[in-house]
Amino acid sequence: MKKILMVLTSHSEMENTTDRTGVWLGEFTDPYYEFIDAGYQVTLTSPKGGRPPVDPMSELTENITGSNRRFQDDETLKNAFSHTTVLNQIKADDYDAVFYPGGHGPIWDLAFDNNSGILIHDFLDAGKPVAAVCHGPAAFINAAQQRPGFLQGKIIAAFSNAEETLVGRSGHVPYKLQSKLEELGAEVKTALVPFLSHVEIDGLLITGQNPLSAAPTAKALIECLAQQTEVPAISTDNDNEKSLV
Repeated sequence: MKKILMVLTSHSEMENTTDRTGVWLGEFTDPYYEFIDAGYQVTLTSPKGGRPPVDPMSELTENITGSNRRFQDDETLKNAFSHTTVLNQIKADDYDAVFYPGGHGPIWDLAFDNNSGILIHDFLDAGKPVAAVCHGPAAFINAAQQRPGFLQGKIIAAFSNAEETLVGRSGHVPYKLQSKLEELGAEVKTALVPFLSHVEIDGLLITGQNPLSAAPTAKALIECLAQQTEVPAISTDNDNEKSLV
């Protein structure tokens, strides 16, 4: 059975406000159930371990998804979510792919987490895909610090500057993710209209722009894994057959 690692933020505080942040719930539950329903085994991890904080805005009625409701009735997943493994105990060798959900939290912790940055390179060096959605691509910042030039010329999707402004949180974050990724050399592509789904695939990097992109990003990762496991057809051309002695 293929195994997918999901790396969640442990950060909950925002700047210049009493508002809280954390994991955007649908960006975790939408991909999680895509993976589970496709037959994958999923492991959850976070920098501090235990239960990650959840962005309260992602639990508002207008942001609830079908997977959120499924999560509320899933005692097994709720228990796993409350007991995530500490990130520094994770090894890429044990998994086939990694997925970073968003929520604003990653721009504080995963963006500067050395364990996460090393993990990303370990996956890519082993030919394993790395996926991230919304603010999840903030994890690429540390990966770029680990290896300068890592993002140069990479085409990715991430939460856009326009979307940051429209949600009213641009004054409560230390930087805008799109601008930061572009400063590091990435080409950030976005949907023509803010908050519409948008996914980019650049080699083993699979990225989505916003909450609506979470499930499509997961599906793109599943497709990538399926392509990696396809067995090439064996030639039946008699002229090319060789006898085994």
